[in-house]
Amino acid sequence: MRSISSAMHIPSKKWLLGAAILAAALGLGAFIAVSKSVTVKTARIEQNVPVRVFGLGTVEAQVISKIGFEVGGALLELKVDHGDRVKKGDVLARLHDADQSAKVARTKASVMGAEVAIRKSEASLGKTRAILAQKTHTNRRRQELVGRQTVSVQTAEEAQTDVAVATADLAVAEADIEVLKASLADVRAQYQFEQITLDHYTLRAPFDAVVVERLKEAGTVVKAGDPIFTLVAPETVWVLAHIDEARSGPVTVGQTASVRLRSLPQKTFKGRVARIGIESDRVSEERRVWVSCEDCPPLFHLGEQAEVLITVGSLSKALLVPEAAVQGFDGFKGRVWTIENGRLAHRQVAFGMRTEDARLEITTAMPTDVRVVAQSGTGLVEGRSARIVDGAP
Repeated sequence: MRSISSAMHIPSKKWLLGAAILAAALGLGAFIAVSKSVTVKTARIEQNVPVRVFGLGTVEAQVISKIGFEVGGALLELKVDHGDRVKKGDVLARLHDADQSAKVARTKASVMGAEVAIRKSEASLGKTRAILAQKTHTNRRRQELVGRQTVSVQTAEEAQTDVAVATADLAVAEADIEVLKASLADVRAQYQFEQITLDHYTLRAPFDAVVVERLKEAGTVVKAGDPIFTLVAPETVWVLAHIDEARSGPVTVGQTASVRLRSLPQKTFKGRVARIGIESDRVSEERRVWVSCEDCPPLFHLGEQAEVLITVGSLSKALLVPEAAVQGFDGFKGRVWTIENGRLAHRQVAFGMRTEDARLEITTAMPTDVRVVAQSGTGLVEGRSARIVDGAP
């Protein structure tokens, strides 16, 4: 029994010895890691740092219209094509309008007929008025003579009746003229309607524009509202940029911006924020910002990719650290590595603005003898000796 107990205690002693050796090795490694100096770069205090927000977008236009005829028919001719510049009121296309022209001619003839009928009735009215005047005069004389018993009472009564009949005839003639005038107004309105409809057979430019697309060709039968051309007002061309919501807070209308077009990467154009979308994209979590371009080339290409940098402010004096060197960054706070008394330490700090090269402004006041490490890596261990190779003096 004694020998069995001895055999059981031997592996236990070996295990304890191995554990002790491992602990010693780990302790030695930790001691070496802490005692061995590491070389790090530190953040500098910089002056007059511009703060810009980056956005990626496309060239668009505020005023872009697909235009067509208000009536249907066969396309007779198209006068403009892709790339042409047109002025407001210029003729762009025409439909076959023989039927409508005939309707205009017919209603015009109706107007002329109604005008002649009114002139004829007005002439007849003059005759009726003359007859009434004559009957009135005759009646007056006969009424005087019947008082002197020169004419009979029957003759005087007949003269009075003639005046009443002539008065009624005059009223009828005047009413007939009013009816004819109403009829004339109706046919004139119909003529105007047909004339306006005929004008719709000619398509005109609604504003000064560039033709960016021609969708139909001559001979095609189109329906009312079918798009024939796509027009763009060139002075309204701008860039629609998509900006991360986390970076878009400082962006306001009127801020200056720079624009780079994919087709001209070597050039930068001046711009200004013209509009900020009220609704953000729920999927990409981006805000839409429209930037007007002040000196972009006159030849534009809708849909071309563009890069935008919006200047949202300037830091007169700032301590900037790369975002990659921040741990646990939540958009406002995070932890950075610092060098304090020659050794590495962790500090919780607050941040302000962010530059376009992904550096964060540290707003927490730092002691003068503390340096902020501007890098990340596995060699950073709290308490380890550190040596600065590129930092603030």
